[in-house]
Amino acid sequence: MKNVAVLLLCLATASRSVNAEPVGEVDTVFKLIGPDHKIVVDAYDDPKVAGIACYVSRAKTGGIKGAVGLAEDKAEASIACRQVGPVSFTKPLPAQEEVFDVRLSILFKKLRVVRMVDRKRNTLVYLTYSDRLIDGSAKNSVTVVPVDRALPIPVK
Repeated sequence: MKNVAVLLLCLATASRSVNAEPVGEVDTVFKLIGPDHKIVVDAYDDPKVAGIACYVSRAKTGGIKGAVGLAEDKAEASIACRQVGPVSFTKPLPAQEEVFDVRLSILFKKLRVVRMVDRKRNTLVYLTYSDRLIDGSAKNSVTVVPVDRALPIPVK
């Protein structure tokens, strides 16, 4: 039984997104044992678009289950992406592509961020939502980053 708990803890730790940079957090519910429930804000740089960063806020479950990585976080998140430097593209982008994901439970639930290209308006659209193996959530958030018309977005 002890080996199973260690394996589950290792899986939970290994599955966290490696390119997230914590920005801050606020407590929402006090827990006597284990960490409090909180809202965390992480920053992600778009791996294919230099100069764009996305900030994702999401609920993080505390308590004993949260402390050992067995809690299932709520499927509620918000996203804001902004130009933080000169925009450039390393290569053409797909019209739609998943750019980040974060595990919300030990096995079956993920928070996903998808980038879409709106060619007509020369904008990058970022959508965040969560899915689960059997039943996802329709809760979502969207943000748009306009790109200067002098720099057309290259699309595959």
